[in-house]
Amino acid sequence: MSPIFLFGTLCHQALLDAVAGVELRMESAQLPGFRTAWVKGKPWPMLEKRDGAQTEGALILPEPRILTRLDFYEACFGYTRQKVQVIWDGAEIEAEAWFPQEDTEQTPGDDWSLSTWVRQWGEIQSVAAAEIMRQMGKLAPDAAGARFPIMRARAHAFVRAGRWRRPGHVGAQMPREKIVHHGTTHSYDGFFNAEELRTSHPRFDGKMSGPLTRSVFRVADAVTVLPYDPVRDRILLVQQFRFGAYAHGDANPWLLEPIAGMIDAGETAETAARREAREEANLTLGELHFVGRYYPSPGGVAQLLFSYLAIADLPDSAAGLGGHVDENEDILSHLVPYDLARRMLAEGDMSDAAQMVSMQFLMLHRDRLRATVRLG
Repeated sequence: MSPIFLFGTLCHQALLDAVAGVELRMESAQLPGFRTAWVKGKPWPMLEKRDGAQTEGALILPEPRILTRLDFYEACFGYTRQKVQVIWDGAEIEAEAWFPQEDTEQTPGDDWSLSTWVRQWGEIQSVAAAEIMRQMGKLAPDAAGARFPIMRARAHAFVRAGRWRRPGHVGAQMPREKIVHHGTTHSYDGFFNAEELRTSHPRFDGKMSGPLTRSVFRVADAVTVLPYDPVRDRILLVQQFRFGAYAHGDANPWLLEPIAGMIDAGETAETAARREAREEANLTLGELHFVGRYYPSPGGVAQLLFSYLAIADLPDSAAGLGGHVDENEDILSHLVPYDLARRMLAEGDMSDAAQMVSMQFLMLHRDRLRATVRLG
């Protein structure tokens, strides 16, 4: 069996082990005649043929079942193995490396930096890799690869939550490390995930709970934004058909909501808010005011919402149809005067939690916003 030459993200030990399912030993090696570059505009590397250049990488010698796992992972992104000549321990030997299909167009950018990639993406990619490897034997590689953006968004949400530290002014401060995790059963993997977790956790009386099994619905983090025009003193709401409301038996499952959408991996909540405003309502937002970061239903939904109120220019022409065509969105925008919006909140026309929270924020800060209006 030929050794395998690694030149990019799989040189990160945590990612390699997540894909392989075991810890693999890497040895330093070089690939002459190639330069490792960032793919322009993308967070992953490529090999660019260049005379006199040399790519630093690593050699591994995986057993067949491990190589099958590695082949599946690379095939998810359209990569297959090819023969290469590498330098190992001062001698030239034959090895194999994964390359994209010949019809894949990639534009080389700056010199690749593994340390930069690890700092920005290493933990996220390793978490996402564990999910994509669960699809082996269930999905074809191209089908699993098509789902990878939402897997990576979920992974980024998981990593982001682990780095979040609340002030803790009130309440028992119990660290996550005290929880005993007995295992997770993945009952469904798709655009959303359904999991059963079995854990034991510290009780407030100092004892440990018995092992508890609970179902969790895992979703990528999302952003909501309520556009407000302080000059015209009105907000914009979007209306669309919602499957959750329909499945729950709602008599009118076309809900009024703030603009909302998933936060892509590597994207900030603020950037996502501006992107979703363009996609859903053709709006360019001005100043963003942070409303809050919160769990919509922490008993069974693994997701955080980031809510904003945005200053926006909302003329009469801002109302109308919108939505991302490629995502089958069918969205109708409505302009609502402030006084009517308050009445809608009081009388139950606002049934979306993020909308209610954002409207209450506007009620608290409306006078300040109108006095210091700054359109972007």
